Amino acid sequence: MAQLNFIEQGLRVLDIERQALSDISQYIDENFHQACQLMYDCQGRVIVIGMGKSGHVGNKIAATLASTGSPAFFVHPGEASHGDLGMITKNDVVMLISNSGETSEVLNIIPVLKRLGAKMIAMTGNMQSSMATLANVHVCIKVEKEACSLGLAPTASTTATLAMGDAMAVALLEARGFTADDFALSHPGGSLGKRLLLTLKDVMHSGTNTPIINISQTIKDALIEMSAKGLGMTAIVNDNKELAGLFTDGDLRRILEQRIDIHTTLISVVMTTSCTTATQDILAAEALNIMENKRINGLIVVNEQNQPIGALNMQDLLKAGVL
Repeated sequence: MAQLNFIEQGLRVLDIERQALSDISQYIDENFHQACQLMYDCQGRVIVIGMGKSGHVGNKIAATLASTGSPAFFVHPGEASHGDLGMITKNDVVMLISNSGETSEVLNIIPVLKRLGAKMIAMTGNMQSSMATLANVHVCIKVEKEACSLGLAPTASTTATLAMGDAMAVALLEARGFTADDFALSHPGGSLGKRLLLTLKDVMHSGTNTPIINISQTIKDALIEMSAKGLGMTAIVNDNKELAGLFTDGDLRRILEQRIDIHTTLISVVMTTSCTTATQDILAAEALNIMENKRINGLIVVNEQNQPIGALNMQDLLKAGVL
């Protein structure tokens, strides 16, 4: 019975919050447009301020704005009154968040913001509130009721606020022409950043870790080099250190069926001459596409003189977070 009640209550909450999101779509209006325009034209930063649960939501809105091309950060109203107002300049746009629009900690700093000359966007659930009246632009986030059965805990209202913040951030992203490459620059540690920023130079084995033998050596020498470097392949070079061919684990399996003497047979007899290569400046993601399309497990990286300078395999791309 308890489990059934949990499910019933959970579904009730989602229904209320879904309705709240539907209701606030009416507030994507001229005021919303003006708020976005203020942030788009902003020569400084977007400063988000909120108290309590509105502050937690504001922190996330600031983070979303910052990561999508609109420099922003969150300031706690209590800290603002004790020195952090020094972070705000006349070139900034300040977003004030309060469901009631009467949060005293936020109202107390509005006179200072006006004196600084910073533009203000109020995001409240009360169009006649003090914050709505004092701000340059008011964006309404009014919801019919909270999902909390007591009608007290901020639930539907915070969901609506967060969604409105997302709507602003994405609208600005589109207006700025923010691209996946731009996103990657602010998220270099994420999987997208790695796919869009890492080059083969960042992930390949190079120097003495590159598997290389001379064309005059034997299959046995190739196997020793492959075992030592652990990439399942080795590059074969001529006396000018130019790439002449490649020998892989797959090639080894094929020659074993032919009962070739690995101790005396030269690697030039069994190597693959038409091997796929790459340069160190291409994206690791591009190298992944090449390997998948060619159905190969590794790549030799060459310089402009077609000399091997590195090597990598699928495992290296996996470790780098590209795969």
